[in-house]
Amino acid sequence: MTSSLLRLAPSPTVPALVDALFGPRFEQLHQPWAKLFGTDAFRWQEGLNKSQRAALSYDRLRIVNESLVSPEELVGDIRALTSLHEWSAQVDGGLTTLAGIHYNLFLGSLMDHESRPEELSDLLMMRRTGTFLCTELAHGNSAVQLETTATHEATSGEFVLHTPNPGAQKFMPNTSLTGGPKTAVVAARLIIAGRDEGVFLFLVPLSDEHGFREGVRARRLPEKTGSPVDHCLTSFDRVRLPSNALLGGAHGRVSEDGVFSSEVGSRRLRFLTGISRVTAGKLCMSAAGVGASRLALALATRYAHTRHTAGLTPGRKVPLFAYRGHHARLLEATATLYTATLWHREVVERWTRHDENDREECERLVAVAKGWITWQARDVMTECRERCGAQGLFLLNGIAGMPAANEGTITAEGDNLVVWTKAAGEMIIGHTPPEASDIAPAGQSPGDSAFLQELLGDVERIWLSQARAQLRGGPPRDPMGRWNGATGAALEAVGAFARRQAGQALYTAAVQAEDAEAGRLLGLLHRLFALRHVSAHSGVLLAQERMTAAQVRALTEEMDRVVGKLVPHALTLTEGFAIPESTLESFPLGRNDYLDAFERCVGQD
Repeated sequence: MTSSLLRLAPSPTVPALVDALFGPRFEQLHQPWAKLFGTDAFRWQEGLNKSQRAALSYDRLRIVNESLVSPEELVGDIRALTSLHEWSAQVDGGLTTLAGIHYNLFLGSLMDHESRPEELSDLLMMRRTGTFLCTELAHGNSAVQLETTATHEATSGEFVLHTPNPGAQKFMPNTSLTGGPKTAVVAARLIIAGRDEGVFLFLVPLSDEHGFREGVRARRLPEKTGSPVDHCLTSFDRVRLPSNALLGGAHGRVSEDGVFSSEVGSRRLRFLTGISRVTAGKLCMSAAGVGASRLALALATRYAHTRHTAGLTPGRKVPLFAYRGHHARLLEATATLYTATLWHREVVERWTRHDENDREECERLVAVAKGWITWQARDVMTECRERCGAQGLFLLNGIAGMPAANEGTITAEGDNLVVWTKAAGEMIIGHTPPEASDIAPAGQSPGDSAFLQELLGDVERIWLSQARAQLRGGPPRDPMGRWNGATGAALEAVGAFARRQAGQALYTAAVQAEDAEAGRLLGLLHRLFALRHVSAHSGVLLAQERMTAAQVRALTEEMDRVVGKLVPHALTLTEGFAIPESTLESFPLGRNDYLDAFERCVGQD
């Protein structure tokens, strides 16, 4: 067991692992962000209060914007946009939140609509920051019921934006004066000639260098957990908007003479069309979760090799990583992050290639992936924080602030449980799980990756079948009772679907790896991932005769065997995350001389 991170030469396997995780466009899509966020401008700054940290995140957002050749190209390229979130989340959760709002929700909404203001230079150059106001104090996941109104005035052709009651105040947008002048895209109910045409988006200047625009009110929300973003409660008192403020398109337009037309008959679908950037936002949130987790794991794995503790022989010290109880958990986290990263790549590509024929299926895939990945990120971050002991509690060591920031990704762009519940209902009706293998389980080895991957599919099929049976057998004339009875099994089916899809992404990467050693390590990671989740559901697999009792008993021993094979390669696997040394060594925890590095950060008496 090595006790030092110093290597005579980097492992030749690392480039192949980087290629597997990031693809052939690593140097174009990922390396520029990795280098930028490894510079001094993005290092942890001790001693700032929350307001100062929020202001710093805006300053950093401008640095990001200055690094871009074209903000429009970034907004239009979902691969590049998610890559930004992966890397920014490693150094500043507040910056990641602001980037998602400004580039995806705000600029993305402007660019995706047919009718929008022509002059965007102030926003593209970030002389003004964009924000997005959709949810209201009384309407979160029920956003289709928003109450803010934008009433068309026939005589002037203008719109009057108004908050009719306290429940209609816009909840949690970053609308304070921190960060300079701001412009918002605001979701409001379009009223024309007294008729409600549904919820649309409107471009609304909120503030300038002198303060808020007349009729705009933004009040800071109480202190919350997570990244220090300037979240506010925001309302409008009959704010007048020009005729071109409506972001229109096929889903709705207002002519110069005040006539409304739409190619979409449903007001609900008009709203969903208007806020379509929320789906891309889910991809950005899952990117942030998996990106930050990779840094947490890289730091925790380094620390486990440099921090020494008592060994089993009197007077001898060994690295923390020497103990199975320590390294097994970190290696399970490694398997999870390789799996989550590769599945995220696959989902991004699927969304990039989708068309109207498979849009609903792709939206569900994105939603399920966002829930699973951000939940896995929470588990990995928490594990890494604990494995670093007291050092993991300090914000300057990089990990402690991650779980709280990740809670925002779990809730943003649709609360995970809510979007999974929606997906569960859709899957009960229209999802086809993989068919059971014709090969009898007896005689199969629990150490065979293909067999384990099949078992993940079996779990999905079993839970989905149970959910359908419970829905059919529920109390008649009681839709809520029937759904509640099926919900548990249906949500289990969604989780099983996610694990199968994610596991398949890693299994495919292992099979297709051109480098033999990289393929072997990826295969071991897949086996560890699958063994862990098959073991968690071995009861239903045994009951449905998809496993034998002997196979179930062998799972723990097989997991232990795989962990043992991965132990010597833990550092190589985290080096495959391609995190620059400048980033890792900016945290005392990531340095060989972590004790001295930490002591240099301690204040005076």
